[in-house]
Amino acid sequence: MKILIVDDDAVDREALKRALRGNANVRQLTESKSFEEGLEAVNKNHYDVLVIDYYLPDKNGIELVIELRSKPNLGNTAIVMVSNSDDESLALECLQVGAQDFITKSDITADKLMRAFIQAQKRFELEKKLHESFCQVRELAETDSLTGLANRYHFEEALKVSITNNLRSQNIIALLLLDLDHFKKINDTYGHETGDKLLQNVASRITQCLRGNELFARLGGDEFSILITGLKKTNDATAVARRIIESLKTPIEINGYSLQCGVSIGISLHPHNADSAEALTKYADIAMYRAKKKGRNQLCFFEAAMQEQFSRNYLIETELKGAVTRQDFQLHYQPVLDAISSKIVGVEALIRWPNCSVKCFPDEFIPIAEQSGEINEIGEWVLDSAISQLSAWHQNFGCTLTMAVNISAVQLGSAALVSVIESLLAKYHVAAEFLVLELTETALLNQDENNNKHITLLCELGCKLALDDFGTGFSSLSHLVNYPINIVKLDKSLLPVADTDIRHMKIVKGIAAMVNIIDLHIVAEGVETEFQRDLCNKLKVNELQGYFFDKPMSGADIEQRWLNRG
Repeated sequence: MKILIVDDDAVDREALKRALRGNANVRQLTESKSFEEGLEAVNKNHYDVLVIDYYLPDKNGIELVIELRSKPNLGNTAIVMVSNSDDESLALECLQVGAQDFITKSDITADKLMRAFIQAQKRFELEKKLHESFCQVRELAETDSLTGLANRYHFEEALKVSITNNLRSQNIIALLLLDLDHFKKINDTYGHETGDKLLQNVASRITQCLRGNELFARLGGDEFSILITGLKKTNDATAVARRIIESLKTPIEINGYSLQCGVSIGISLHPHNADSAEALTKYADIAMYRAKKKGRNQLCFFEAAMQEQFSRNYLIETELKGAVTRQDFQLHYQPVLDAISSKIVGVEALIRWPNCSVKCFPDEFIPIAEQSGEINEIGEWVLDSAISQLSAWHQNFGCTLTMAVNISAVQLGSAALVSVIESLLAKYHVAAEFLVLELTETALLNQDENNNKHITLLCELGCKLALDDFGTGFSSLSHLVNYPINIVKLDKSLLPVADTDIRHMKIVKGIAAMVNIIDLHIVAEGVETEFQRDLCNKLKVNELQGYFFDKPMSGADIEQRWLNRG
């Protein structure tokens, strides 16, 4: 047994050595006179037992015990405290900080010392086993079994502690919530085993983007969180988020598959955004939701205005459920006129929602309907109502009007779209050539096999396909090549307000000339002035639509103002 005595009193050290020298179990006795000497001796050598005097000249023995117990390399060394005092509270304090036994110097004998040493070692072994067992249980309770990261419970508790500590330091805490983009699709397509491996790979990549002082956790499913404390400026959180987004742009190879998995990140800050863990988490979640709305693979900070917008969107989404059944929607129709004769040749069906408790327009509630999945039911109602109205006009007025209906990207991907349109045309006895389906560039940007198939089937059915908002996107020209587009609708932003706008004039002239050369039908939207009407005539635009002629109106008003003229 190797023993180190730490005591500043030479007489007491000698008494301890004398009591131990005759014992065959003692192989080595070393002595130190102070806190620092004792600490240095332990750093250089391993001892089975440390005998430490409570009263040391520089720091007391309890401080030395605390210092020693914080060292990972102390091993199985037991500690016995000695003192001239027999104060029970002192003895208890020594045991609480990590000593295994306490003996008053007046009671020291060879037998008592050796018995204390053996008991201290055994007690320490039991304490160590108990601690290891506790650590194992805590690790199971606080660790995600799949990725090895902290789990939700551990993260939430750490967040609460960090916020409490930050109230004093007044630094910045950043909470990052991460949600993998399209993970469900990958999981459903390739199976849960591949999905689990993907989560493990993602966790590994994100870990490499961190510096080591952040807490990284998996909250469940494909949701992760990162806690960054002690920040001086918000740009530090931005840098971490951007590194993560960039790291996941490279495909991940799993079981022979090359999987692309982006990430949407929402960030909230303490104390800027909230002063509680619950509120900070909620705001980061709102920011993450907004990041997804921005197009995914994005990061977004929470702002006060975001909370208001989120609440408004939630209210709209709630009211959208069952809105078709309640007959909350109406269709208005805007006339489309022949550019030469100024006679009505068609209408565009535009949805309105007058019964919503908050006043909102289609450009607000349609994206929410797409996100929530309500768009398919709403879209079917629009098609049914529009085709039914067109059929009535054809029969009652003997006209050949066309009906333009907007088709969203979500609708285009629906397997039921083509069959729904085909059955409605048959139901109302309307020829497919009179139905114009307006597709946005967003719908066409998604080079999905189903989308391409549905576009081909709609074309074969005989429907006309129109590219809406032409000239505002990045790849409008490629759409004219890649898809069977019949009609191009010039966006109103392309129309100049006067001939003094030289550059604007040249752009619209060039676009109109190009579309005419490839023999596509041109419709100009947003015609609001006589100048714009005359310009469209000069550019050989086929049809015109806009407030210069009339605003969107009910079906009854269309009949009264336009169809009863002849």
